[in-house]
Amino acid sequence: MSPSQPTVLVVDDEPAQRDLLSYNLESSGFRVIEAADGEEALMLLAEDSPDLVVLDWMLPSVSGIEVCRQIKSRAETRNLPIIMISARADEGDRVRGLETGADDYVTKPYSVAELMARVRSQLRRTRPATVGETLEFEDIILDAESYKVFRAEKPLKLGPTEFRLLSTFMEKPGRVWSREQLLDRVWGRDIYVDTRTVDVHIGRLRKALCQHGGEDPVRTVRGAGYALG
Repeated sequence: MSPSQPTVLVVDDEPAQRDLLSYNLESSGFRVIEAADGEEALMLLAEDSPDLVVLDWMLPSVSGIEVCRQIKSRAETRNLPIIMISARADEGDRVRGLETGADDYVTKPYSVAELMARVRSQLRRTRPATVGETLEFEDIILDAESYKVFRAEKPLKLGPTEFRLLSTFMEKPGRVWSREQLLDRVWGRDIYVDTRTVDVHIGRLRKALCQHGGEDPVRTVRGAGYALG
């Protein structure tokens, strides 16, 4: 039982660099999608919903700086963390990358171990459950590292899917998630699941959260989806 696997988009035109990054990310438990240039990266962003982008500055067709600018200019991807990688080590280049919207800037050559730490640091901010953080909402505590959930200090029994649903809700309390978004986040795009399955597991989550009493914290938003609180 674990939180849903975070997805990292690796954008680099050098196959050896992509392979190195992908291997280390997958070994660290991340799902990886790859793009060889800026145009492909923007296309994949529209098709998939990555949780973080590792982006090379020097790319054919559309530069990494332009990809970064476009990501940060769109409301739906504005909060997507970007780690920019570049051989440009000058302070001016670093400042330009960060001012364009990059959340972190790593110069080549870099330590793979350090880069993995930076990836986890960014995900700790946007998807804390995936890196073992403890989440709290009202009287509910979710310990992502030990996969335990408590409400009013009493342990709750949740199935794996219900745990992933709850971790998704608790990462962004108040956000309304559509059934399709929950399918992508909790089940993944590689698995076909009918949207009605979401309703079934939401029902199981509600029952689990109220097994010791208390009000149902999961809110149904008619025509839109579900939210916590």
